[in-house]
Amino acid sequence: MKLDNITVLDFETSGLDPARDRVIEIAAIRCYGGEIVSQFQTLVRFEGTLAPKITEITGLTSADLVHGMDEETSFRILNRIIGDSIIVAHNALFDLGFLHHALMRFAKRSFNNDFLDTLTIARDRHTYPHNLKDMCDRYGIVLEGAHRSLNDIIACWKLLEKMNEEKSVEPHLNTLGYMTKYGVPKWSPKQANLVPVEIKYA
Repeated sequence: MKLDNITVLDFETSGLDPARDRVIEIAAIRCYGGEIVSQFQTLVRFEGTLAPKITEITGLTSADLVHGMDEETSFRILNRIIGDSIIVAHNALFDLGFLHHALMRFAKRSFNNDFLDTLTIARDRHTYPHNLKDMCDRYGIVLEGAHRSLNDIIACWKLLEKMNEEKSVEPHLNTLGYMTKYGVPKWSPKQANLVPVEIKYA
């Protein structure tokens, strides 16, 4: 598959529920012909107190977010960057859920872009574990400062390139794997092909 016109994105969030929780950091890179041609990263203003667990995972505190960009502006910029590109994320169901709910709040419409989920591809091709750090280790990709958005998306982009070199990722376009033990997701993009996944162990 020719990896052209791609936007890799990643969110850090205040919790796991995209309908209730909020994005606190956004990072995105737009890629053409194997090159990163633009990037966007911002902390997003958050009215409230972050749970200690979120600070532990991300390193971000409530004080860090006081002077962040307002949520609507940040998503309008992100939406312009995405444009008509293919959206890529690791565990895309999570990020796409937050993108959907934010766009519905601010633009009264969702997105209809094609997408690729590197986690779904990883689960199909490899044995457990499949998190971004472990997958980068498998492919010899250096991931520095995991769980900060910009570091994660550059690693995700490199991982997608490596997996596509190995075997075309095109059959995985718009495919989302979900864990059978958790059941079908409450929300998924209308263009998604939902596939039940049983984790393969070595």
